[in-house]
Amino acid sequence: MARAKLTEAPEGMPPDGRVRAVIDAVLPCVDGGRFPAKCIAGQPFHVTVHAFTDGHDALRVMLLWHQEGHAVQEVEMTLKWNDEWHASFTPSVPGRYNYEAVAWVDHFRSWRTELARRVDADDIRIAALVGAELVDQAAARVNLSNGEDREALLRFSAALKKPANEPHEVEALKALALDPLQAALVDRYPDRSLGVSSGKVLPLVADRERAGFSAWYELFPRSTAMEAGVHGRFTDVERQLPRIAEMGFDVVYFPPIHPIGRDKRKGKNNALTTEPGDVGSPWAIGAAEGGHKSILPALGTPEDFRRLVKRASELGLEIALDIAMQCAPDHPYVKQHPQWFRWRPDGTVQYAENPPKKYQDIYPFNFETEDWQALWLELKSIFDHWIGEGVRIFRVDNPHTKAFAFWEWCIGEIRKQHPDVLFLAEAFTRPKVMHRLAKLGYNQSYTYFTWRNTAEELTEYFTELSQGPGRHYFRPNAWPNTPDILSEHLHGQGRPAFAMRLVLAATLSANYGVYGPAYELMENTPRSAGSEEYLHSEKYQLRHWELNRPDTLQPLMTRLNAIRRENRALQSNAGLEFFTTDNEQLLAYAKRTHDGENLILCVVNLDVRYPQSGWVELDPTWLGLAQPGDAFELDDLLNQQSFIWRGARNFVILQPGQAHVMRLRRGVRNERDSESFQR
Repeated sequence: MARAKLTEAPEGMPPDGRVRAVIDAVLPCVDGGRFPAKCIAGQPFHVTVHAFTDGHDALRVMLLWHQEGHAVQEVEMTLKWNDEWHASFTPSVPGRYNYEAVAWVDHFRSWRTELARRVDADDIRIAALVGAELVDQAAARVNLSNGEDREALLRFSAALKKPANEPHEVEALKALALDPLQAALVDRYPDRSLGVSSGKVLPLVADRERAGFSAWYELFPRSTAMEAGVHGRFTDVERQLPRIAEMGFDVVYFPPIHPIGRDKRKGKNNALTTEPGDVGSPWAIGAAEGGHKSILPALGTPEDFRRLVKRASELGLEIALDIAMQCAPDHPYVKQHPQWFRWRPDGTVQYAENPPKKYQDIYPFNFETEDWQALWLELKSIFDHWIGEGVRIFRVDNPHTKAFAFWEWCIGEIRKQHPDVLFLAEAFTRPKVMHRLAKLGYNQSYTYFTWRNTAEELTEYFTELSQGPGRHYFRPNAWPNTPDILSEHLHGQGRPAFAMRLVLAATLSANYGVYGPAYELMENTPRSAGSEEYLHSEKYQLRHWELNRPDTLQPLMTRLNAIRRENRALQSNAGLEFFTTDNEQLLAYAKRTHDGENLILCVVNLDVRYPQSGWVELDPTWLGLAQPGDAFELDDLLNQQSFIWRGARNFVILQPGQAHVMRLRRGVRNERDSESFQR
């Protein structure tokens, strides 16, 4: 007597034990799905799923994805190796997306796999009848609106049921059963009733292209006047925009442009006392003229700023603003909202400190204030104001010293309305903190590049950035200098050092930037020995830069930016590979596109005083050579030379700080090139 089917699984049993597919992982997955992975809108986003089943049945895996608020779409995944399934989808516009996977044992595909191995006539005839049942089931799943497919499936099923007695009939029956066109039709209507879901919908943020590929040029608007000693205005900046655009930069970044406090104002070289005419630090924000939503009157009017933003856009440039969540002692917030600051027992406000550094002209906000909600809303309104003025890129000063919860809320709320807004974190801090900020929503981050100098340090660091788990959400922006940082590696050095660091930043990272005039003119004098502060720092005084000086790095910057724009391999941090050299002063690395069509090979002399030579050990397979010993042609895009190299081992000699930035040509024009030569 048959047992009655249980209506409910006993405790401890799964809801349906017939489900045999297993999804072990969906990658990328940032902190178990707590935070979104990141991609660029218009570019494929690649997903890997670890999925398998017991036994030898065929599995089908489907990637499901959708933009939030839109319909779900599906992409069939392909088994590559070791139970790893791959697929990609392309988010069309910036915004938030979701993705997950489903898998099921596919009995029709399993049947075809087994049938392909059968040779006995009786086995084939019986297998055909089994297949006919599976096809009938598929036909029953066809929607009424797809009548043609249903009829085609029933014809296929009927054909599988026809007697096949003669050998040629059996052979024809097997060929029909394995017909790929018929299989494709059945595949449209699979039985997914015993499918398994990956269980958690994973978030994804698609950013616009500039989040993944950009070249930043930082300048102080107040130092752009045509005459020395005159305070620059936005109209002076406007005159410089064509030059910056011609150099190939696409982001022009300003330090804070707000009124500067007078109380506790710093003098030249960070002096505690001021002299008449001292302009103070732009990061000491706020005075009687206003705060974070106001413009320093000496720079111009709001209308001047709007015209500047418009002119920049016409030239293909974007204006990025520095947002520093801090106040000068005479910022209106200090009187209007004293509860937003930390007050000491002596009745004074706690100023910012980073011992031994003291910032007497800066009051940080107290994110533990009981009035935190009002504080959050006001700080967000600062971004809202400048977004309204046409700004879509913000460099945020020291975000790691503000509450993480605030950033997750603030950036999330802003990007709901403005998914094209980008945030760069100026967070020279501990790695885990930098990564947390990236997870919370920052599109780019400053890096430790400034302090990575040896071949070993650079190889280890950029391998981590390009291949470590952080690559799915952390986008580095490499700067060889900033107004705060004149690295010791550049102290007293000349063109070779500055040229070498520029090449490294522009080719190792898809996003890079320079503190422009100072780098163009190779400003190299520290305030004191061992200090990273500049002597006569522009942070505290007006500077007049002779940008037409004959020794400027402007031609090199222009050429590097052109190379970056012309070669897709340099527009991503993926596809980076380092190669061994027999000289620790030579750094060799390459970048290639996903399809391998564009490949840039760089060799850089890290020694800024002496020529260096040595052998570079390449990986011919990684380069895509048909044979390990094949010759290949390289065009040096930086020096306008060409070389023929052969196989894995090739010789290089470079002058101090010199570099090869070479594009691989596919194929070699003739075989006389058995040895390397320069044309």
